[in-house]
Parts: sequence; C-alpha cells; structure tokens
Amino acid sequence: MTSAAELLKELVSINSVNPDLVPDAAGEGEIASFCAQWLETRGFEVHRLEERKGRPSIVGIAKGRGGGRSLMFNGHIDTVTLAGYDGDPLLAKVEDGKIFGRGSFDMKSGVAAMMVAAANAAKQHLAGDILVACVADEEYASIGTAEVARHFKADAAIVTEPSHLELTLAHKGFVWFDVIVEGRAAHGSRPDIGIDAIAKAGHFLVALEAYGQKLVVGESHPVLRTGSVHASIIRGGEELSSYPASCRISIERRTIPGESGDSVEMELTAILDAIARSVPDFSYRIERGLERVPFEAKTDEAIVACLRKHATQALGRAPKIRGEPFWTDCAILKEAGIPSLLFGADGAGAHAATEWASIESIETLAHILERTAVDFCG
Repeated sequence: MTSAAELLKELVSINSVNPDLVPDAAGEGEIASFCAQWLETRGFEVHRLEERKGRPSIVGIAKGRGGGRSLMFNGHIDTVTLAGYDGDPLLAKVEDGKIFGRGSFDMKSGVAAMMVAAANAAKQHLAGDILVACVADEEYASIGTAEVARHFKADAAIVTEPSHLELTLAHKGFVWFDVIVEGRAAHGSRPDIGIDAIAKAGHFLVALEAYGQKLVVGESHPVLRTGSVHASIIRGGEELSSYPASCRISIERRTIPGESGDSVEMELTAILDAIARSVPDFSYRIERGLERVPFEAKTDEAIVACLRKHATQALGRAPKIRGEPFWTDCAILKEAGIPSLLFGADGAGAHAATEWASIESIETLAHILERTAVDFCG
C-alpha cells in the first residue's frame, strides 16, 4: 500500500510549474497523466478535462453502491517557479521528518494525502461516490477548479490546501481595478497647455492610503478581520521632455464576506469623484479586472461536523478553526453549490526558497480524510 509520503515524493519529482506564471514552463500535463494512471490502476473512473489545451485537470471517481452522499477531494497540481529554490527543487529530500522540494507544502502534500485517502476509502464499498479532483492553474486563475465545477457536482468538498491540520472555514476574496488618471500631453516647456497626469494621480494615491487606513479600523469579520487595499503597479509618461497624458494605477482590494466588486467600485468612485470636485483638471476612468469572491462555510454544515469529528479523534483535540487572508478554490466550489472547507498538512515555505511538509502531518491528514470519506459517504 502506497503511503501518502511516498506518493508525495513522486509528485514533487514532476515539474509542474504554471506557465501563466513562468512563460514556457512545463505546466500540468505530465503530472496530470501520472495522477490519472495512479487512479486508474486503483479502479477509479478517470476523466481528463482540458478546455484549455495543455492545461489538464483530472477527476477520478470511485462509484458507490448507491444511496449515499458524494464527496469531492480537491487539490491543485501546479506550482510556482523553480527559480531561486535553494537546492534541487525536484529532488524530494527527506530530513528531520520533513519532505523538502518545490510544491511539497503548496500543495502536493494535500494532493498525495487525498489520493491515498480516497483509494483506501473506496476499498470499503461505500454507498456514495468519492471524487478526486487534481486541478490545474490554482496559482494563477483557477481555470482547473472552475472547469471541474462546470462538469461535476458533489454533496460536499474538501480542498486540501496546507492549513497545519487546522480547519479553514473562511478566506478573503479580491478584486483588481485599474484607475486611469487622464492628463494632456504637451512639450515639457508648455505648462500652459500640458496637464501632468502623474502629478494628478498623486492626489488619488494619497486618498488611497487614507482609504486603506479607514478599512483597517472598519467593519471586521470574526476570523478574517478587515479588508485591505494597496497600489500594486503604476505606469505613466513617455519621456522626460513631455507632460504625461495618462497615469495608470493598478490596485488590489482584498475583500471579506459582505463585500463585492460592485461595493468596492462604488467606494473607489466616491473617492475619485471627491477628488475631481476639489482638484482642477482632474479626470479619471476606472476599469475592473479579475474578481474572486470571499468564502465562508457554516459551522453546522454536515461536512464541517464530519471532518471536525474525525480530526478531533486523530489529533486528540478539536482542530483550531482559522481564516485565511489569501484566496482558494473553496470559493469556486461554494459558488457552484458544493459546501466546502479547507483542511491540509503542516509545513512551511510556500513560494519560498526552501519548502517542506511534515511527514507525520501528511499521514495524519490522509487518515483523517479517509475516515471522513467513509463516514460522510456511508
């Protein structure tokens, strides 16, 4: 019987860097084929989803005998860059009870644990189906889970992103905006006709900082605390001898439950309109980019109670409930009508020069997921 730790070592050795993050990177093709074959040899019905060529996701299904609830395990198989890693990022080094390598923590540890858990649970001839979704592209735009959610449904889902064996029931969302401050191009010697868009944009940057400070002391979520905002990129001007015609400021707004892209756009528009009323020749337009909604699970949902019970038994204590400041695929699954939560292994170094996952936590995670599947699916 393959252990989750042994499977993790195999997964780490496969280059699956996201090509949307690193141009011409390997992508998920090889690791998706590995996961598909691993599941097929254990009796799973395997589906390969690849609406975007070269970016496959795998869904393995262990069919139940009927009459039970279905459970989806979800984990992403892409990683961030190998560049800058301390040592060989594709060599799964074992040391001091830890497995090192790119993706060992984020999140091939969770993928290995859920695959082993599903295979072990499926041997017990459950009433409900077990689905194992090994998805592409979580590190960039989550096209994998979005595609899975369009084709497959389940009564509940567990996303196995690393959480230090703590129960994540909420996380923040985000929305991106570009604020374009308009000026008037002119020769640098003609202040009488030129309007400096960069200087005008400075008024917005000052107001944006005040907006961020207001958020920090504003409405608070019990575990996520408050939303936030920051300027990420600024672009403007053509050359030193000209007045800049425009200045584009790209901002990110992190949101908590109850906030949305619409509500944030209203807040930004109010700030910009106030500047326009008080600053001569201030003109702007606003463009909304990618939005990912925040996530929150109810503590009384069946899958939450089920996993908490088995985690408590395995850990000898109730797992801590936490919220995450970052976004995860849980939000996509919930929007698709699948109650979900996040629960994963312990370790450190996501996106860092050294990355590792605790072997003990990986095996504990696999055990908890297996017992949860058996209980939930019946």
